[in-house]
Amino acid sequence: MIIDAHQHFWRIDRGDYTWMDDSVAAIRRDILPTELLPLATTAGVVGTVAVQAAPTLAETEFLLALCRDTPLIKGVVGWIDLTGDVPAQLARLSHPMLRGVRPMLQDIPETDWVLRPDVVAGLAAVAAAGLRMDALITPRHLNTIDRLAQHLPELAIIVDHCAKPVFDGTDPGSDWRNGIERLARHPQISCKLSGLANEFGPGWSPEALQPTFDHVLRCFGPERLMWGSDWPVLELAGDYPSWLDTAQNLCAPLTPTEREALFGGTARRLYDLDPKGTQP
Repeated sequence: MIIDAHQHFWRIDRGDYTWMDDSVAAIRRDILPTELLPLATTAGVVGTVAVQAAPTLAETEFLLALCRDTPLIKGVVGWIDLTGDVPAQLARLSHPMLRGVRPMLQDIPETDWVLRPDVVAGLAAVAAAGLRMDALITPRHLNTIDRLAQHLPELAIIVDHCAKPVFDGTDPGSDWRNGIERLARHPQISCKLSGLANEFGPGWSPEALQPTFDHVLRCFGPERLMWGSDWPVLELAGDYPSWLDTAQNLCAPLTPTEREALFGGTARRLYDLDPKGTQP
């Protein structure tokens, strides 16, 4: 009963994927559920969380529309303008499959942008609506997210891709380690075991990623750690079955209950997913 807590779909002709330059030519094509379904079925994945990849309301509406004919999607993390009228946008997007929002913080030059009073007010409205914030961050944001959690303890925050550690050999560095430890002290913050193949680059393996995994597991525990594929971005560095197999090897010492949490239970609970995939 595996849940993939982080994957993407896109349709190129919508024209809002501005990050798709020649460096990602291999995945610069329409990516739709029909391409993921056989991979998920073979892997034993029974549901996914579809996450936005463009900073537009149209992107969120596109993902929510896919839910109608895609039982595999159990929830959507979309995008809204956190500096605008958040309640009005959430009313426009009203949909039972919307589970959270994701500002693309890694692409915003101002590291502390998310601490702006208007953004904090927007996130307070997100929390009041029962939604979460996915944090697409790099190590420069770790202190910022620590401060945000202090400002808004009612906001559930899910850190994507283990905050994208910068690898030097197999050690992501003390600043990342210390920052992850600080974030884990906030009970409303959880973390995704995703994106590490791309961050490490060529040569990634269970042995290469073990120190990073051990640290996030030690900090968050399986009850606040969830596996995600980051497919199809994953295809720039590997493939779906290899990443799942690597993650399962990393988790081999865990108990069956802990593995069930990391590969499904945590995502179901923290995203409040419907395990039966009832569609509107």
